[in-house]
Amino acid sequence: MKKWKFPKFKIQKAEPQQLTERLLLINLYFTQGLTLIIGVVWILLQKRNLLDVLALPDNLHFIWWGLGLAGTMLVMDLILSYVIPQESMDDGGINEMLFKNRPIWHIVCIAAVVAICEELLFRGAIQHAIGPYWTSILFAVIHIRYLRHWIPTGWVFVSSYGLGWIYLQSGTLWAPILCHFIIDLVSGLAIRFRRGS
Repeated sequence: MKKWKFPKFKIQKAEPQQLTERLLLINLYFTQGLTLIIGVVWILLQKRNLLDVLALPDNLHFIWWGLGLAGTMLVMDLILSYVIPQESMDDGGINEMLFKNRPIWHIVCIAAVVAICEELLFRGAIQHAIGPYWTSILFAVIHIRYLRHWIPTGWVFVSSYGLGWIYLQSGTLWAPILCHFIIDLVSGLAIRFRRGS
């Protein structure tokens, strides 16, 4: 009988200095694609219509929910950046590497992809199953690069809970998608232009 030999894979923690921009982008788009697939499958397993979950509402009130929370969160983030030492908010340089040399159109693309994929999974599928509180804990854990410091981990939790809350208040997934998009876009552009000047 022939023995099968399988290659040995070793999983190691990668430090930001070991990543190239290309590898970081591949990882980003791969994980967002996986997030999208899991979200779609989960929604279908819940016997819900994906088109209903993503349907645009009849009125545009969701825009105010999305813009309102995004504005509030960006102001709070700005205040935190002045009050909290920078090393306490460090994500290991991932956001810096991702956005500092990126063209504006690509920052817009990244913000849109991340907002749609993550909100479909977390608000559209997971929150429907376990509610906003537990969804926010899971969302904070998934953003593992912040787990070394309690302040950004807490901020991710609060942000996620806010996204879940406006989803419930507005009745549409497009409110948290819009909010998430604006936050990521403004944050990405701030890194891009702060480092470029």
